[in-house]
Amino acid sequence: MMNKIALVVGASGIAGSNLSKKLISKGWETYGLARNPNNEIEGLKPVLADLLDKNSLEQALSEIRPTHVYITTWMRNDTEAENIRVNSLMVRNLLDTLSLDRSVEHVALVTGLKHYLGPFEAYAKEGFLPETPLREEHPRLNIENFYYAQEDEVYAAAKRDGFTWSIHRPHTVIGKAVGNAMNMGTTLAVYATICKETNRPFVWPGSAAQWNGLSDVTDARVLAEHLIWASTTDIARNQAFNVVNGDVFRWSRLWNRLAEYFGIQPVGFNGTIQPLEKEMADYADIWEDIALKYTLREKKLSRLATAWHTDLDLGRPIEVMTDMSKSRKLGFSIFQDTEDTFYDLFEELRAARLIP
Repeated sequence: MMNKIALVVGASGIAGSNLSKKLISKGWETYGLARNPNNEIEGLKPVLADLLDKNSLEQALSEIRPTHVYITTWMRNDTEAENIRVNSLMVRNLLDTLSLDRSVEHVALVTGLKHYLGPFEAYAKEGFLPETPLREEHPRLNIENFYYAQEDEVYAAAKRDGFTWSIHRPHTVIGKAVGNAMNMGTTLAVYATICKETNRPFVWPGSAAQWNGLSDVTDARVLAEHLIWASTTDIARNQAFNVVNGDVFRWSRLWNRLAEYFGIQPVGFNGTIQPLEKEMADYADIWEDIALKYTLREKKLSRLATAWHTDLDLGRPIEVMTDMSKSRKLGFSIFQDTEDTFYDLFEELRAARLIP
């Protein structure tokens, strides 16, 4: 059996850092590629490279022969056309660079539910609303979407180089990471902390459909297990998969439970959406004071909270949940209780001195 050598692309993000830890714990030789490499994970070999710069990739990867490549990163741009150009180029540059040695056996790409809901601008707008629960066979929307462009790069390179692939579509990923683009769990923890310190109510920021409807999320640890499973299980290769915890919940209950955890007063949906981005716009100084008071590791609110993304998720006009039957039928049985996902994250943030 050949040694498994993993290259985790985006190793400093939520998905990438949790995957790196899981691979290392399973004995894989693991390289973590990022523009700002993650040096906190024991056993992870950092690779500093810019996916938009082919020369930097060629230099950084010249001595590395990965068997398994996990693409867990993307870059946010001002328009979907630019998202498509930049994010497909990142995947193409990476796979072109790795093509030279032909060491790659499998490439796994993490995308998400925008595959079904449309990109940020069209996000779950009327006319694009798919039937829920979302299923993998749902056809692509007739609309520009950078996930499709990324997938197409993987398919083309797989055809050229003969590796197998898997596409992973998580719902909102909940897990620990700092300075990344989409982080609902930490955003809510920071918001709750500010509410507690300033005696503010914990106000639901989203829509009626999200407050009352059923939802699900993806624990970063479940996503990590799913990535490893699909990339090492013959029957799961060359397939696209949804990946969520496996339970469903209503925010109308969970919001109150999270408030209880932090010892603050919850306020539910009151007829209008109340964006968190607007609410938290003036809290940078408050957070700095909290960080100083409790000697926290991150004084910059913008490195912890991504309110814009939490607003998009919680403001959707439909309930969004995901069908996991495909993975279950093929043998992926890992299940995670969502309330525990949030509590585990909060404990982790506390242990890392990111919240008091």
